[in-house]
Amino acid sequence: MTIIPDWKARAVTTSFSDRHKCQGDMKKAKKICSLLTLGRLEYEDTWKIQQEIAAARRRDDTCDTLILVEHNHTITVGRAGSERNILASGKTLLEQGVKVIEVDRGGDVTYHGPGQIVGYPILDLKGYGQDLHRYIRLLEEVIIKTLACYGLKSYREPGLTGVWTAAGKIAAIGIGARSWVSMHGFALNVNPDMRYFGLINPCGITDRPVVSLHGLGIEAGLEEVAACLARQFAAVFAVTYRPGRVERRLVT
Repeated sequence: MTIIPDWKARAVTTSFSDRHKCQGDMKKAKKICSLLTLGRLEYEDTWKIQQEIAAARRRDDTCDTLILVEHNHTITVGRAGSERNILASGKTLLEQGVKVIEVDRGGDVTYHGPGQIVGYPILDLKGYGQDLHRYIRLLEEVIIKTLACYGLKSYREPGLTGVWTAAGKIAAIGIGARSWVSMHGFALNVNPDMRYFGLINPCGITDRPVVSLHGLGIEAGLEEVAACLARQFAAVFAVTYRPGRVERRLVT
């Protein structure tokens, strides 16, 4: 497994100049996946990267890709979302530096922020059963296995999406797909400022708490958890990583 070093790195564009190498690699193994760790990056910049990679994947110009990233304070509203689940006023959000962005994923309202690992798998789902419900269950399994590495028991909740512990929800999932190529993904709470979840009804749920690894007494760092998560993703989806290529510059 290869992970691009430096969790604090920032990226704004991806490069597909090695697509012929990717296609050559795919002849040697059934499932090849690029792994991009982008550090902390604004939500909008990462969304553009997702769109670029997804378009290339639909053209079969690149391999499947897993993006791991951390965002600044952002509330996203999915296709099924309602701004009624944003509890704070516009003034409060502005004062706290929280952006609100409508996105083309499933689900309701979600918070992203520092201390949270967000994963965006961009996969051609025709190679993974071509079933969105099964795909979501696989993403949940990745997170369940990641948490098990830290001795934390977690599970699925019937009728709901995401990963739960006895103390509350620890990971949210919201996906989108076009021509069976996936976008968006999951968010795992490692050590975010949990007060920001009070600005919303997370995923539209009003009667369940949200928790984090640190809140449950597991003091693991983002980079460590991201590496564990990447290993579990490779195991669950039966992929082999190749180094992802990304051009970096500081975001001003």
